[in-house]
Amino acid sequence: MIIDAHQHFWDRSLPFDYEWLKAPKHTKINNDFLPEDLAKNISQVGVEKTVFVQTQHNLEENRWALKLAEENPYIAGVVGWVDLASPECEEQLLEFKGNSKFVGIRHITQDEPNDDFIIQDDVRRGLKVLEKHGVPFDLLFYVKHLKHAAPLAKEFPNLPMVIDHLAKPRIKEQVTEDWVDNFQEVAKQPNVYCKLSGMVTEADWENWKPADLKPYVEIALEAFTPARCMYGSDWPVCELAASYSEVFNALKEIVGSLSETEQEAIFGETAKSFYDLEV
Repeated sequence: MIIDAHQHFWDRSLPFDYEWLKAPKHTKINNDFLPEDLAKNISQVGVEKTVFVQTQHNLEENRWALKLAEENPYIAGVVGWVDLASPECEEQLLEFKGNSKFVGIRHITQDEPNDDFIIQDDVRRGLKVLEKHGVPFDLLFYVKHLKHAAPLAKEFPNLPMVIDHLAKPRIKEQVTEDWVDNFQEVAKQPNVYCKLSGMVTEADWENWKPADLKPYVEIALEAFTPARCMYGSDWPVCELAASYSEVFNALKEIVGSLSETEQEAIFGETAKSFYDLEV
């Protein structure tokens, strides 16, 4: 079974914060993107299940996404949001934890003005709540945040974590030096995984090719092994640089020399086990 472990939806008629879509560079994705749109894309490449990942710091998006998952069986999981820094974090989590399609939590750490947000005492208390309840956490980091990943993984050894988008290395400039050491260091922690996602939008939007992504994928696979790496389209954000099928086929090409078992891990089995998907 092929699983896309990272996709989004948005509906601009809802009372959510979509201001970022109005930036001139985001014109191409300043539209509504809903399950019927993704269904057409995944059917073209054979993806059978997906995992929706939050875009809002808003509990209402959790409720909306879970309703979409109920209506669209191909959505196997929802990675939502709770306020990690709030005393009500556990109460918020328990509202959703009973739903079998609620499979994880993410916070948009990359947008926090404080680069040390994720290691604040109140946020770490929230992470302890996730660990207590066995709810995985997506790390949406820039390279500058990666220094925090290994210490967090050691502090919360029973909290499954996954690095989204390889922590956004500078693929366009083909630079690895500022990224690779902390990336490889966190890979030593067995509770941390990596999404092979979000790469085309870190590359040259107009002129990228699979070969530009390949060095980063190879570093990730060597550090984490295929058993801890998973495919994610990052649709519809990927549409800034590539179509859904182009993203899927690029990764297929890059990992084409791996064994069938290794490719099955990347394109489904890792996501299934990490998020405990009922597929």
